[in-house]
Amino acid sequence: MAVIKDIDETQAPLLDHLIELRARLVRCILALVVAFGVCLYFADPILGFLIQPLKAAFPAGEGQLIFTKLYEVFFVELKVALFAGFCLSFPIIANQLWAFVAPGLYAKEKRAFLPFLLATPILFGAGAALAYYVVMPTAFRWFLGFEGTAGGLEIQALPTANEYLGLVMQFILAFGMSFLLPVLLLLLHRAGIVTREQLVGARRYVIVLVVALAAIITPPDPGSQLLLAIPLLLLFEGSLILMRFTDRKKIQDEAEPEEPQSAS
Repeated sequence: MAVIKDIDETQAPLLDHLIELRARLVRCILALVVAFGVCLYFADPILGFLIQPLKAAFPAGEGQLIFTKLYEVFFVELKVALFAGFCLSFPIIANQLWAFVAPGLYAKEKRAFLPFLLATPILFGAGAALAYYVVMPTAFRWFLGFEGTAGGLEIQALPTANEYLGLVMQFILAFGMSFLLPVLLLLLHRAGIVTREQLVGARRYVIVLVVALAAIITPPDPGSQLLLAIPLLLLFEGSLILMRFTDRKKIQDEAEPEEPQSAS
């Protein structure tokens, strides 16, 4: 009977955690649904905003987006609303995940993890902004440079709405996720999985890996690849600098003598 009672007592906290997890997931889904509905209402202005880099790449008064299927633009607007809705609801989703995880952390662990949580949307936004304001206009002008004539026939760019949206989302997600490299490296360093010395020794391999990654996740133009590879290398070097300060602080904390406990 005592064994059965102990099993019941261990199952109760697990059940409470599962109930709390379900409640927080429901809140995340509700936040996403509400944000999706709002963004669907404003799908045309959002799509117009995403079209601006292509519009700027075309000569003034030229350029168009076409659709080859009757339902194509409708699904494009759904994708736009879902993409924008996730970005809009991400702070709420992150807050719910943090509220679920935080009670199981010590105060020191919370202070150590919180900067990474705050840095994630900032770095992602920086990468997305670089893609939208710098990389996409440059890449689109390069792509449109292939217009002309061949064999007596005119070669004209007629991008479809669905293909263009997929390309824009590829740019934004590729640059946004890649800019989270410092968060990943610093988390691995804090967990003791990698050291600064190991990363410094592997710098030449990291350079090759970054260039290869930029070539894979960006469209096949050299400008986009360089505009992703160079910031990633700078972020890598910045991560090494932060690791140096972290290691120094850790050494100082370990070197400080413990305060003697007062006799009670």
